[in-house]
Amino acid sequence: MILRTLVIPAAADHNPMLPHLYDLVWGTIAFALVAAVFLLYVLPRFNKVLDERTETIEAGIENAKAAEVALSRAKHDADQERQKALDEAAKIREEATEQARRIVAQAKNDASLEAARLYENAKAQISAERQSAQVALRQDVGSLATELAEKLIGEHLSDQALTDRVIDRFMNDLENEMAKQEA
Repeated sequence: MILRTLVIPAAADHNPMLPHLYDLVWGTIAFALVAAVFLLYVLPRFNKVLDERTETIEAGIENAKAAEVALSRAKHDADQERQKALDEAAKIREEATEQARRIVAQAKNDASLEAARLYENAKAQISAERQSAQVALRQDVGSLATELAEKLIGEHLSDQALTDRVIDRFMNDLENEMAKQEA
């Protein structure tokens, strides 16, 4: 009878707004089967997928935090290296400037020494040329004076020592007169 009531509906005394008892029983059994399949198979796989995604997302967040820390450290290291490079460049510039000053000072000193040496050499050369010119002039004037004296006297002057003394005295007198005129 129970089976009969479950399978065959009773049409006479039934309220059309309420479901039949067999519909409720079969609906409950079907729901229980679907719920059991869902709880035993679908829900664990769904939770597994969600757990995997959660782990993946958490790992990504951890990696992002680690990358952010590494990036921050790398920026800090790069800033320190850049500052060291700037300091070293400034130091090198200062050393180069100081070295350039020393080189310029040395070059000026060398140029002054070279100019003084050239001046002394030129002065010595001029003095030597002047001496040479005086000796040549003395000889030329002496020979001219001797020739003139021979022509005036009409005799040949044979005493060379006397001739040299006369020429020297004449030249000294000439130099003294020139010195007086210049002063």
